[in-house]
Amino acid sequence: MTTATTPVAASPASSDDVQEAVFAIARRARVAARELATATRATKDGALHAMADALVAAAPEIVAANAVDLANGRAAGLKPGLLDRLTLTPERIDGIAAALRELAALPDPVGEVVRGSTLPNGLRLRQLRVPMGVVGMIYEARPNVTVDAAGLALKSGNAAILRGGSAAASSNTVIVRVLGEALISVGLPADAVQSIDAFGRAGAVALMHARGLVDLLVPRGGADLIQTVVRESSVPVVETGVGNCHVYLDASADEQMAVDIVMNSKTQRVGVCNAAETLLVHADAAPRLLPSVLAALAGAGVTLHGDARTAELAPDGVAVVAATEEDWATEYLSMDLAVRVVDDLEGAIDHIRAWTSGHTEAIVTADLAASERFVAALDSAAIMVNASTRFTDGGQFGLGAEIGISTQKMHARGPMGLAELTTTKWVVNGEGQVRA
Repeated sequence: MTTATTPVAASPASSDDVQEAVFAIARRARVAARELATATRATKDGALHAMADALVAAAPEIVAANAVDLANGRAAGLKPGLLDRLTLTPERIDGIAAALRELAALPDPVGEVVRGSTLPNGLRLRQLRVPMGVVGMIYEARPNVTVDAAGLALKSGNAAILRGGSAAASSNTVIVRVLGEALISVGLPADAVQSIDAFGRAGAVALMHARGLVDLLVPRGGADLIQTVVRESSVPVVETGVGNCHVYLDASADEQMAVDIVMNSKTQRVGVCNAAETLLVHADAAPRLLPSVLAALAGAGVTLHGDARTAELAPDGVAVVAATEEDWATEYLSMDLAVRVVDDLEGAIDHIRAWTSGHTEAIVTADLAASERFVAALDSAAIMVNASTRFTDGGQFGLGAEIGISTQKMHARGPMGLAELTTTKWVVNGEGQVRA
């Protein structure tokens, strides 16, 4: 039986020492992964319930540690959106625990037959889902991701190595310990969930270079973090992209639906990657739609960054800041929204193609042909028709908690749930056949 081994002391003095310490953690994770790969669904689901119960029981301790992180974050000048992501309350911990229980109720992906056939020579082929092995996560200021990643990794038979960043260090230290103790209580190794936060940025670099020990690395955070991991890592990386998401109001859009979808996409929670950052409006519908949409946004406290045509249509008392090229490219993660009037549907498509991060785009329309053109012309991971961008989420898609939203095209795309943390192997059964 392994015990919790998360480092808690100061980081080793040299980069070589850090690398060896992180590689040692990865080697222990590989041992744990071998045990998890053959664990039954009942064992894994029991562990998920134990983890959920342990988090709820430890909520006062977790919230107290989180208060330290929040105080440090405010002192460091973290944006409101990042502080929101960082915040844990008893209610949010209940929600995180509930997500683990929902994960336990989902089918086990390990062993699923993806496809199979019998060849003319009698060989029986099956392609089966199997765990990746050791999955690394590098993320920022999101202690909920610590639990999501641990739960998804466990259910899919993988061990997890987590680097949650200095902003959430106190919260993550308690969470990882609590999760490890829960694993031990049901007979699984605590090394199935480990943190390298104690080793700082040097630890993250070492994790990126642990090729052969870590099977998959998933960065989740801002553009700088993601691109650094993609650029520097020798471990295979699934790129989770920045969310510069767009909502387009077509000529036929219903006014109330437009207000509801825009407001939900922008204001329901601003510090997340599926929040809308740019609103585009068909010129023919702008005089009808923009006054009420802009008034609702301004009334909710959203700062509007608009083009000249948007400013002309703003109702009295609604201020519009002149938009720049930078606004079209910005993932605000705050109560800010770029707004542009476009000539037509093709103008909206051209704008999105030029500025999108490939995450989520939405169209509000009563025109079937317009919706089909929008869906076919754009190549983002998720396209919404008459629905909020906020639905691009593993839980909302019925995948359980997500480990991230992939904007790349290799292996996984969109919300990454259990299936995206598996690979496959071929099993071939014969009766003595040999190749001629």
